[in-house]
Amino acid sequence: MRTIQYNNKSPEVRTLCEMLNKLGYNLIVSDSFTREVDAAAKDFQLKNNLVVDGIIGIKSWSKLFELNNQFLSYNSQLLSEDDLIDFANNFGLELATVKAVNEVESSGKGFLLSGKPKILFEGHIFWKELQKRGINPQNYYNSNTKDVLYPSWTKNYYLGGDAEYSRMEKAMAVEGSSACREAALSSASWGSFQIMGYHAISLGYGSVDNFVQKMYINEKEHLYAFGQFLKVNHLISYLQNKQWSEFARMYNGEGYKSNKYDIKLENAYKKYL
Repeated sequence: MRTIQYNNKSPEVRTLCEMLNKLGYNLIVSDSFTREVDAAAKDFQLKNNLVVDGIIGIKSWSKLFELNNQFLSYNSQLLSEDDLIDFANNFGLELATVKAVNEVESSGKGFLLSGKPKILFEGHIFWKELQKRGINPQNYYNSNTKDVLYPSWTKNYYLGGDAEYSRMEKAMAVEGSSACREAALSSASWGSFQIMGYHAISLGYGSVDNFVQKMYINEKEHLYAFGQFLKVNHLISYLQNKQWSEFARMYNGEGYKSNKYDIKLENAYKKYL
C-alpha cells in the first residue's frame, strides 16, 4: 500500500475507509481522502500510539492490517502469476494479453476487506429478474424500495463496498420469497471481472447459489468464471487477434468508447510484452 494523506484520491483511500469502518468509524467509502477521513485517520493514530499526522504510511498500514486481521486471508484470495499463466495456456492467449485484460477489466481486486467478493447491485436488472420469475415488480415499487428496484438503469443508488450487500439484502426482502432472493443474487455483478449472476446457468454453474458460493472462494474462481464467459460468448478470438475494440464492445457494451477500454487494453498489453 502506498502512502496517502489528505486531498489524495486513489484506490488506497477506499481501502483505508473500509478498514477504518471495520474498526468502528462511520465513513463514506470513496477514493477521496476528505477532511472526515483525515479526522478518522488521526483519531486512529492517536488511539494506537502512532504519530498523529493523518499520513497513512507503512506504520499506519501495518497497524490497520494487524487490527483488521485480514492480511493473510485476504492475500490467499488473490490471483497468482501461475493462475494467469495457466489461463493463458488454456485459452491459447499470450500472457501479456491475459495480464492486460486482468489489469483493465478486474478493477484491481475482486474482494473487499470484509472478505466478501466485490459486487455491484443493479436495480433495473432486479426488475427484469423478478418479471422472469412471475413477480410483478410494479407491485413493490415505492419510495422505500426505489433504491433497489427501478425500471431503467441509473447510477444514482450505487454505494460501493459492503454497502452493496446491504442493498442486495434489502432487495431480497422486497417480496420475501426464495424466487425473490434468487432474483436479487442474479442482479448483482460479482468478483474481479464483475460477471452478472444471471449468467450462472449459461456458464455451467448448477444454480445462481452455486455461482455465488464459488465467487466467495478466491480470485482464481473469478478468473474461471471470466474464462467461461469468454467461451460462451465467443470472445476468445478477439483477444487472440488483439482486436481490442471488438472485444471491448462485446464485453463492456457500446459505452466502451467513452471509457476508452480498447485503448486501455492495448496500452496495457504493450506494457506487459
